[in-house]
Amino acid sequence: MIERYTRPEMGRLWTLENKFRTWLKVELAVCEAWHRLGVIPARDMEQIRTRADFDLERILVLEERVKHDVIAFLSAVEEKVGTESRFIHLGCTSSDITDTANAVLLTQAGELIDQGLSRLLEVLETLARKHKGRLVMGRTHGVHAEPTSFGLKMAGFFAEFKRHKGRWQGALAGIRFGKISGAVGTYAHLDPSVEDIACQILGLHVDPISTQIIQRDRHAHYFTVLALMAGGVERLCIELRHLQRTEVLEVEEGFGKGQKGSSAMPHKKNPISAENLAGLSRLVRTNALAAMENMALWHERDISHSSVERVIMPDSTILMDYMLHRLAGVLEKLRILPENMEQNLKSSYQLFFSQRVLLALVASGMERGPAYDVVQKIAMRCWEEKKQFPEAVRADKGIGARLSRERLDEIFDMGYYLRQEDLIFKRVFS
Repeated sequence: MIERYTRPEMGRLWTLENKFRTWLKVELAVCEAWHRLGVIPARDMEQIRTRADFDLERILVLEERVKHDVIAFLSAVEEKVGTESRFIHLGCTSSDITDTANAVLLTQAGELIDQGLSRLLEVLETLARKHKGRLVMGRTHGVHAEPTSFGLKMAGFFAEFKRHKGRWQGALAGIRFGKISGAVGTYAHLDPSVEDIACQILGLHVDPISTQIIQRDRHAHYFTVLALMAGGVERLCIELRHLQRTEVLEVEEGFGKGQKGSSAMPHKKNPISAENLAGLSRLVRTNALAAMENMALWHERDISHSSVERVIMPDSTILMDYMLHRLAGVLEKLRILPENMEQNLKSSYQLFFSQRVLLALVASGMERGPAYDVVQKIAMRCWEEKKQFPEAVRADKGIGARLSRERLDEIFDMGYYLRQEDLIFKRVFS
């Protein structure tokens, strides 16, 4: 399913071909650095630029024999370059190439994910502004609480994903680091200027200190932010799923012509996209734990992180890119049902006015405890007898002795609940 919906640019990024192409870019950047420092003669450098290439199948054949992907890659490149290949990989260790290449790939993947965040934010803002002032029943614990607006619901999700975008910018800044420092990070066979020049060519910063690898807290940060983002996707999807329940039915996912909801029940229209996305978010969060487990390596480096990253780097970035765009698509086609929103507001006998009555009684001089008991008693009777709360309050002589008819008219004004909506929107969208 994911392959079907993966955007081409993200899919191509994590192909074997592109991985080795990125390794080659790193090797060439290192060669360019050695050339600028006078180690590689101009003629040899020109031959390297012209001939440096590989055949993917040849790498795979060589790797089957040597059991080392970087050596297989280098051997395939050497076959293309010839004698000048003696300058390729000069002073480097494998992780100089792979870690730096991964920084390039994760940065590129991160920029694509950032585009998805921007699209989702745009859709959420459009929904929020379009439905500003549209009263809906607010719920806590799944139970009717007090009215809010559908615009405020969407504004709340916008604010969260704006925070995700800010965190993502920090994660991208933290992963954009390369290293060309040798076997244990001491530059024993390298000039630190090689690292400076190569990273500059590749658009990376130099890691101030590395061992054989770039330390994995940078990667853990990156994947943890993805996990938080996935949590935000699931939170929004759970809201959509609840709102599509038959008993609520305030919104529906788009349902295309010819689409089927159930193999057994022809009447079904299910929130399948929201459910799919809720499930996928669990994978992204699981991968974040794997990234954190990768932080603790033996001494200057072991290889236990490598196999994990071959899975989680493409999986998490592809998944998140897919999830953001699929969610944006769901929201763009979301069917809003205002008549059901209005009906749900009425379905609990307008008991949501209870706090307004309570506070008005307190303001009239009544102690809070007794006031609470009076209002609760009326509210419970309305539940049992299926009576409208405002009518029961107006009929209560004790309340009538404290609150005038005009005051009760003010209390039962629905517009009261959105009197601060403009302020909240200004805070969120300023």
